[in-house]
Amino acid sequence: MSHTKIDIFDTTLRDGEQVPGCKLNVEEKVIIAQQLEKLGVNIIEAGFPISSPGDFKAVKEISKTIKTASVCGLSRSIQKDIDCAIDALKQAARPRLHTGIGVSDTHIKYKFKTTHEKIIERAVAAVKYAKNKIEDIEFYAEDAGRAKNEFLAKVIEAAIKAGATVVNIPDTTGYCLPSEYQEKIKYLVDNVRGIENVKIATHCHNDLGLATANSIAGIIGGAQQIECTINGTGERAGNTALEEVVMIIKKRFPNNFYTDINTKLLANTSELVSNSMGVYVQSNKAIVGENAFGHSSGIHQDGVIKHRENYEIIDPREVGYDNSKIILTARSGRAAVAYKAKALGYELTKKSLDLTYQSFINEADKYKEVSDSRLLSILKTIPSYSIV
Repeated sequence: MSHTKIDIFDTTLRDGEQVPGCKLNVEEKVIIAQQLEKLGVNIIEAGFPISSPGDFKAVKEISKTIKTASVCGLSRSIQKDIDCAIDALKQAARPRLHTGIGVSDTHIKYKFKTTHEKIIERAVAAVKYAKNKIEDIEFYAEDAGRAKNEFLAKVIEAAIKAGATVVNIPDTTGYCLPSEYQEKIKYLVDNVRGIENVKIATHCHNDLGLATANSIAGIIGGAQQIECTINGTGERAGNTALEEVVMIIKKRFPNNFYTDINTKLLANTSELVSNSMGVYVQSNKAIVGENAFGHSSGIHQDGVIKHRENYEIIDPREVGYDNSKIILTARSGRAAVAYKAKALGYELTKKSLDLTYQSFINEADKYKEVSDSRLLSILKTIPSYSIV
């Protein structure tokens, strides 16, 4: 497997913003877009211009602001959608139109109430129409995860022939298993004429908790772009989390894939998006959760204190945190108490540690977690002769 660059397509401001309860105005979207550019995102999907005047304005303002990343606007395979999106993108340094249509039997029968042949016709018509107005066109085959591979291949081949530069294979309902999604991408690589001339994109949802795994399976299968959001925000159970796929690539596939992401900005970017959206990041969220580098078990604390890599595969500084967190609870041992005491300026002897630990356990049982201030109060009660 060669050392392949994986483009990171961030859709926090489009798909991510669709999370219920999200509150982003145009100014906040521009600030987030600027942060995404600093982060190293290659393509920023800024919105769905025809959906509302606010979305149109956001795409327009982001297009004027962003200089290095591509700015993308979404449309359906409808001429007025395409015209609106292109109008919003006209000041972008690197504009991209993202248009497409559903391709699964479910969507064809129940959403569009049409035939497979008509779907291909509409896909081709949309791409050809857009190609006369804009060069960089990404075609999405919505619900590709549930589509039959043979028909999906026909649609993708037709879209490429019509002028698409990127083909997006969304697992819209989060249905696929990683092995199935990898096989689907590989099938397209092996069976679609002209696919070597375009980029294949993954766009995975998290309904079964497999969005990240499916995205990684997709690039192993041959995709070169991952579509994702900060903190995994998005419709229903959310999208692929940017911070997760980027760190998986960095830690597990350093000789196979790479991205342009400056991982030291992940923590700050996560916090900015969470605070701006008003959407809480669960404490046990991988990479950017409050407890991602927190240790409360005595066995783990002792191991981390002795050598961080005993229980951490990522150095917290790699993603923008200062260090690991030792959280004192009733499960903490003497090593953790001594470690925290030293950080507070107390180098304890064995005798003083024993005395401190007795008081600490009583506090931990009462309060569940012992803060630095509570530990300091305990330390101040230890006789001075027992402290070095």
